[in-house]
Amino acid sequence: MTDSRPVSPLATPPEEVAGHNLLAGKKAIVTAAAGTGIGFATARRILLEGGDVLVSDFHERRLGETVEKLSAEFPNQQVVSFVCDVSSTEQVNELFASAASQLGRIDVVVNNAGLGGETPVVDMTDEQWDRVVDITLNSTFRATRAALAYFRDAPHGGIIVNNASVLGWRAQRGQAHYAAAKAGVMALTRCSAVEAADYGVRINAVAPSIAKHPFLAKVTSDDLLDELASREAYGRAAEVWEIAATIAMLASDYTTYLTGEIVSISSQRA
Repeated sequence: MTDSRPVSPLATPPEEVAGHNLLAGKKAIVTAAAGTGIGFATARRILLEGGDVLVSDFHERRLGETVEKLSAEFPNQQVVSFVCDVSSTEQVNELFASAASQLGRIDVVVNNAGLGGETPVVDMTDEQWDRVVDITLNSTFRATRAALAYFRDAPHGGIIVNNASVLGWRAQRGQAHYAAAKAGVMALTRCSAVEAADYGVRINAVAPSIAKHPFLAKVTSDDLLDELASREAYGRAAEVWEIAATIAMLASDYTTYLTGEIVSISSQRA
């Protein structure tokens, strides 16, 4: 049976919006920023909005390529890096010390690191569950803790933006570990935001549905990606820059009274 729904005028992705200096003078950290996904797009959007950025990832070669690419496009802004395995508390703490040293200060932290997979619960091993939860949820906790320790002692406030997922609300086969971890990111965002207010820090999260980038195509079947995209109101996946632009908005002074919120970048939450 063919889909008889009309094609939305929004089915064609728009051209990327130009920067408007929303983050001029801000110094930001973006984790899991190597490659072609949301992390890279977010680092690039921070630069488009006038900020400087430290990009972090565990993959040293790809991280170096990311720095080269961003530095070539934004030669007058600061682009530095730090190789970090977010499953290590020691390395996460070193990441923040390095960022403060290289950038001079930290204003924005984007916790983008996450790990997915597709395994039914009945077949899922402890190791599969533990790894997805550790990289996706525990790493966000480690970085949030390190960020708040920095901001507590800094003479200025800051902003943390976490990358959650609509799977924190939705049910999808084979995604129990990832969905549970992302729901945990949402809860961590809400609870830590209440405490972070003591230090002048706002914490929010984005919850994308499906964003189109080459890495996703490597770990997910084309048929599933097409099916998921067809369920969205526009009948398409988001472009990674659309996710990054929302993250930039949350990191900007346009959202100064917004904290503990999860912004769904999707046509619907559930």
